[in-house]
Amino acid sequence: MTDVGDAALGIDDTRVAAKLLQPVARRTPIESSRALAALVGGPVSFKCENLQRGGSFKIRGAYVRIARLSDDEKARGVIAASAGNHAQGVALAASLLGTRATVFMPIGAPLPKVEATKSYGAHVEFFGHTVDEALREAKSAAERTGAVFIHPFDHRDIVAGQSTVGLEILEQCPDVRTILVSAGGGGLCSGVGLVAKSLAPHVKVVAVQAAQAAAFPGSLAAGKPVALTEMTTMADGIAVGCPGELTLSMVRQYVDDVVTVSEESLSRALLFCLERAKLVVEPAGAAGVAAILDAPQAFEPPVVAILSGGNVDPVLLVRVLRHGLAAAGRYLSFHVRIDDHPGALAKLLHTLADAGANVLDVVHERTGPTLHVDEVEVALQVETRGPDHSDEVLELLRSHGYRVAFV
Repeated sequence: MTDVGDAALGIDDTRVAAKLLQPVARRTPIESSRALAALVGGPVSFKCENLQRGGSFKIRGAYVRIARLSDDEKARGVIAASAGNHAQGVALAASLLGTRATVFMPIGAPLPKVEATKSYGAHVEFFGHTVDEALREAKSAAERTGAVFIHPFDHRDIVAGQSTVGLEILEQCPDVRTILVSAGGGGLCSGVGLVAKSLAPHVKVVAVQAAQAAAFPGSLAAGKPVALTEMTTMADGIAVGCPGELTLSMVRQYVDDVVTVSEESLSRALLFCLERAKLVVEPAGAAGVAAILDAPQAFEPPVVAILSGGNVDPVLLVRVLRHGLAAAGRYLSFHVRIDDHPGALAKLLHTLADAGANVLDVVHERTGPTLHVDEVEVALQVETRGPDHSDEVLELLRSHGYRVAFV
């Protein structure tokens, strides 16, 4: 049974939650992006929830939910399930409110999120390989122990807390026309949609999901929550295989559109946030930026993209940055055959240097069924300034007689 609470949500719930959160949650800044504004043709800003306490917006909903528990419920402790951000939000909120927390996390959850959750005093249990599997186990544990289950998105108090992000956006950027929100289970986009449609119905709210973990399109079409059969995405923060009953209903009522973005787009967006905005954002938190980069003319400005979290594993960050550089045309990988005699490789590298390409990796292959006895195949990976520069590098190589092949 879904843990949704009793009554329907309204804008008054948002205002009450905002008052409750005032001494706890940070009023995160709005930062403008000139680079995205040039693409969109009007102002674009970031709502920097990656700078929130706990590294994401999740403290808002978790604190409101736990603060409203009775003394008896707080004494029994709370249980949650999360890949990381909700885990940190629950752990932090529980520590502030004097109750103990147990969090079930999927096996393989990002280590920094695990360690941060533990640092706030929560006990961490690992179960399953997805958030949905961890959720089922957490619910079962709550039933066995009598602890209160804190759902990551499908409860009115959770959504009320998350909705305060929308209230702040309307106060900080009153002329906003489009709000882009990363969406996993839908708590944040439901809350932001509620606020927008209550106070500024002309504002379009767009939920953005990872294409390989997009449960909302199918569920909206079916008119009920429909679980995905599989998910594979770097955006662990929004890798939720099934929306809740409450959030699905609210998305249908308050969210104008749901779009999806590829893994390549998420990589480019994360790279963009680092290079152009000087902001560390996790892949899930950069989904709105990815949507803008994919289709800048699709969103009416002024646009606000919510950077929902910044808790990124450094190991993943390195991989994603490499992926983002490749997706942005900054890495160029190819094979070239050269004569097997002294100076031939030096000549090739000198040509690349003349083109302004930075050689990252070189591999020699002297044996192969298609190689002549006096030939060497050289596999190269070079760094360029972008797609146009890559084309210039290839053209210069070909003009010098090199036969370039891609694998």
